[in-house]
Amino acid sequence: MEPGSIRGASPAPAAGPGKSFRRIAASDSPIVQGTGWLFSPLWSPRCKARSGEFVGDLSSDQAWLDDHSDFTREYFSRRSSTVSGPQPEMSPMSPRFPRSISDHSNLLTIVPHRRKSTSLTSSHLNVSSSADRLNPLTSNLSAHEWMDHSCHSPCSPRSPRSSRFTFTSCRPLSPLCPCSPCPSHVLAPVATKTAACGRGEGCPWMVGLLGGGLRGMGSVAELCQEAVNHSGELLSAESGSLSLVGKDCGGRSNLEEVVPLTDLRSSSESSLYSHPHQELLKGVMECVLATGSPINLRDASEDPIFNVHNNQSSKIRTVLSVPVKNHRGEVVGVVVMINKRNVCDGSLSAFTNMDEKVLSNHMDMLGMVLENIQLYESSRQEAKRSQALIEMAQVLSREHHSFEALLSKMAATIMPFTHAQFCTIFIPSDQKAATDKEISFSRVIHLECEELGSTCQIYRRERDISDVDPSYARRTLTAMETLNMARSPEESIRSIICCPVRNERSENVIAVCQLMNKRNRDSGEFEAFNWYDERLLEDLAVYCGLALQYVQAVQITEVRRASIQVTQEVLAYHITAAEQDIQALQEVTIPPAESLNILDFHFSDFGLPEDQTTQATVRMFLDLNLVQEFNIDYKSLCQWVLSVRRGYRSNVPYHNWSHALSTAQSMFAMLMATDQLQNNFSRLEILALMIATLNHDIDHRGVSNSYIERSQQPLAQLYGHSSLENHHYNLCMFILNNNGSQILSGLSVEEHKAVLHMIKRAILATDLNVYMQRRKDFFTLAEKSRVNWKSEKQRDLLRSMLMTASDLSAITKPWPEQKRIANLVAMEFFAQGDKEREEFKIKPIDIMNRENSTRLPYMQVEYIDEICYPLYKAVSKLFDTCSPLMNACEKNRENWLQFAEEAEKEPHQSGSD
Repeated sequence: MEPGSIRGASPAPAAGPGKSFRRIAASDSPIVQGTGWLFSPLWSPRCKARSGEFVGDLSSDQAWLDDHSDFTREYFSRRSSTVSGPQPEMSPMSPRFPRSISDHSNLLTIVPHRRKSTSLTSSHLNVSSSADRLNPLTSNLSAHEWMDHSCHSPCSPRSPRSSRFTFTSCRPLSPLCPCSPCPSHVLAPVATKTAACGRGEGCPWMVGLLGGGLRGMGSVAELCQEAVNHSGELLSAESGSLSLVGKDCGGRSNLEEVVPLTDLRSSSESSLYSHPHQELLKGVMECVLATGSPINLRDASEDPIFNVHNNQSSKIRTVLSVPVKNHRGEVVGVVVMINKRNVCDGSLSAFTNMDEKVLSNHMDMLGMVLENIQLYESSRQEAKRSQALIEMAQVLSREHHSFEALLSKMAATIMPFTHAQFCTIFIPSDQKAATDKEISFSRVIHLECEELGSTCQIYRRERDISDVDPSYARRTLTAMETLNMARSPEESIRSIICCPVRNERSENVIAVCQLMNKRNRDSGEFEAFNWYDERLLEDLAVYCGLALQYVQAVQITEVRRASIQVTQEVLAYHITAAEQDIQALQEVTIPPAESLNILDFHFSDFGLPEDQTTQATVRMFLDLNLVQEFNIDYKSLCQWVLSVRRGYRSNVPYHNWSHALSTAQSMFAMLMATDQLQNNFSRLEILALMIATLNHDIDHRGVSNSYIERSQQPLAQLYGHSSLENHHYNLCMFILNNNGSQILSGLSVEEHKAVLHMIKRAILATDLNVYMQRRKDFFTLAEKSRVNWKSEKQRDLLRSMLMTASDLSAITKPWPEQKRIANLVAMEFFAQGDKEREEFKIKPIDIMNRENSTRLPYMQVEYIDEICYPLYKAVSKLFDTCSPLMNACEKNRENWLQFAEEAEKEPHQSGSD
């Protein structure tokens, strides 16, 4: 072969770039195989295609490839699969030239064609000739640099780690292709595992990136370590380091060391350079980060800043640092190579322009895949984090016997994810400390992780506070920020991370979580906690804070529950009648209903002795046969009646025990007036109605629901709507469950549940808002000729309306009684109006405004017309025996109108007199 010619190729025709590109695209068997041209030092994803070096005008096409990096990676991954496949055997007349891994001049592998035909033209190739390919490179290198490259021959002895080939003898190099043997001297490699960088098979590291997929790349640190090792091997560098760009708390870019300064000859962390030299190297890398351009110090010894001391073995002679950029041209990292060694004699030499290009192209490839693998690794870490969060939430949702057990299980959840050897939770004491040294912790929760193959066992160790070093927890408690230390002066601490646990309400630090000694699962060596570990620990801190608040809430709840129990005991004591009163009622002979006048709709308890009111109540239960029907203990009945009477407040003008008795008597009178009502209801329903009427206003405060809600009393916060009625029902239940007052103990479980439901529905029905909502359905029902009372819905509606009819029955009493009761109601309403005027600075509604006291007769007439009379009229239509209620209501309306007329005449008569 003649220098500058290619076997089997003819001179390139004078075709335009576009035609050349189209002809190559249509070629069936191109001469160029593999992806070696991609890994050529001349090719870069950030640069334009040089005319004559590659196929046609690719400037626009390369820009498209840069903007579609996913397609590019997929395409070259497919291309690399053909490279890794079986290769045809070499012809004796067309040997492959051996190349060392530091041979950068071979830009493209031209595979000799087996056939003797010479019909192929240069349109089948990516370049016109070998000479054209090499000219741009050779023009940038001095003679000294050529000689320097000549010492990188693969025949030169290398360390066992970096040598990929073994050659029998040293051969002269071709002046045309430095670092490559002359074509006239055929050298055969003895053992070849992977092809050298730049051969037709492609750079093995780059082919691995493109063809291995994200799962085969490992972590970001592993990828960067491989990139440094491979690039250092190509450049014959003594050591190297790589850092990636990160953001600090202020959003500023800084370098975070991913691959520490490593001796590439022994794969260990370098100790050749002193700390001042390492700091100077960091300065070089930061300069590359700031400028985005490479720095090549060919003789650092001439720079006085590198002469730190006289120890010659620690000096840095040559430095090459280039940026790592992504496909958008953004700097994402910086790599540095130090002290290039001549493989011939081991002497130091300068990094050449070719070295800079090779390193830049490898970093271009690293930057191209780094962002994706970072996203992939981030997604894996987020998946682990989500799993840990779910497990911690599950732990928090379960019931635990102690606070220590809860925190221990939560801490044990993240230890397998962070690979920490120890986890300690410090809980500070309540005493405030003046200085950091005075900060003390009341208790610690200490966990240890013991690895058992692929699994780990976590133990909780009982540790005294004096046995655990609290210094780092104190620092975290004082700074109130996460502390992450990669190294510690103590031998037992290899890496440590502490995070404060805050109270979400007060923002105070209530505990400190600490992880210690992260162990690499693959190598078993200790390593620093990373950013994902920090996030997991901070998540644990959040859940620990929730756990602490949960425990505190449980403790507060338990205290309040105990307080409620004490209050209930006090209430039960005071609401329960005295034993002598119970015995007196139990032993007295209950008068008949006729003598008590409780069968009359016009019954009035005015002037009735208090002991006879309880006797009248007992008589109602006896005459309705409820005591015998439900096996009610007589003494329990007496105690229950007396307890209910004590539940009403005597200082309330109207809603007191007298009103409760009057309501119960009206219900009793309606039930006893005709068999029709008793036949429509079951015995259980009648029992529920009698209990509900006696308890429907128990513990009434003399104010309405609207006042309770507006003043934000605890009753409004407890129930939300119908606050008084719900309170009446709950107090009714309290008395029914009180020891000695359990009149429902003879019921079955189903009967007990059913009667409580009906009692609640009946008491809530006394809310006038509920009555106004449901009365239209009842009025429609009353218009029907026949009603199916077997329907539970119809009977529930009837029970509700009868409760309201009994509650409003004061309007049906004889005129003197009705007038007296109206004045009591007005007194209660005006008192509430005065409170609203004073507390809320508002004008009360008319019926509660004391200024409208003279309009009381007219307001009573409106009350009868809008509320009372329509209800009694509907009840009378359904049950004619209840017509006395309607008639009495109508008569009292006439009395109020007459009273209003007389009240208007009196001022005129006084004026005329």
